[in-house]
Amino acid sequence: MRRVVVAAAVGVMAQTAYAADMPDYGPLRGALVETPRVVNWEGFYVGGQGGYGTSDMDFTDATSSLAHQQMVLTTIENEYNISRWPVLGKKSSHGSGFGGFLGYNWQWDDVVLSLEANYMHGDFGGSDSGSMGRSFTTSDGYTNGVYYSAAAAMKVKDIGSVRARAAYAFGSFLPYAFGGVSLGQADIVRTASVSGTQVNTSAAPGFQNIDFSGSLSQVQNNHFLYGYAGGVGMDMMITRGLFLRAEWEYLKFAAPINTAVSTVRGGIGYKF
Repeated sequence: MRRVVVAAAVGVMAQTAYAADMPDYGPLRGALVETPRVVNWEGFYVGGQGGYGTSDMDFTDATSSLAHQQMVLTTIENEYNISRWPVLGKKSSHGSGFGGFLGYNWQWDDVVLSLEANYMHGDFGGSDSGSMGRSFTTSDGYTNGVYYSAAAAMKVKDIGSVRARAAYAFGSFLPYAFGGVSLGQADIVRTASVSGTQVNTSAAPGFQNIDFSGSLSQVQNNHFLYGYAGGVGMDMMITRGLFLRAEWEYLKFAAPINTAVSTVRGGIGYKF
């Protein structure tokens, strides 16, 4: 009996030693569970970009102030608001540009928050022109024939934004949304011309005919623009530190000509 117990103990010890020396085969010991790769987005980053977009411009009130300056304190302006006549309207045009971006990411697990400065130089803008003529009688007894013509153009040369960004890391992808302040620089040209004839058959000594005309222009080169910015995009890490970017950005500007610029962009950057 003693020999049987000793033999059994020796066999168990040998089997245990054999199992410890076995190669790490998944089918034999269970496959290892792989954790998803966490991309490190934290730190400074910089990149370049190019884009294509649309400029939406509302010229409706672009020349009203210039026309009003010519007609201020006149009966025809006070009673018929010539400066508010709708001689201009809304226009859209397309343009392209190139630029860069610079920012810093803070990361907590999959959540990434950023501050970024974004810039593009290009040709975004448009123009419009129009005219309108009317005949009417004012309270002073004059029959007036008035012709109002106007033209306006705006070329946005530089656009940019200072933005706060919120993102969620998903593998190598970083989808994000952002909002902030829009900045820009533009050349603006506006012209308003008002002319006409005033006739009063009852005026002493029995008839009065007055012809009038005037024109006023304003040129603003390198005019500073500001407003708000918003958009969405996605960064994709392609190798350590190097990433690609796709983005849509909307910029709204407060300016003498009501203007918005929306662009789609592609870019490449490096995270340090």
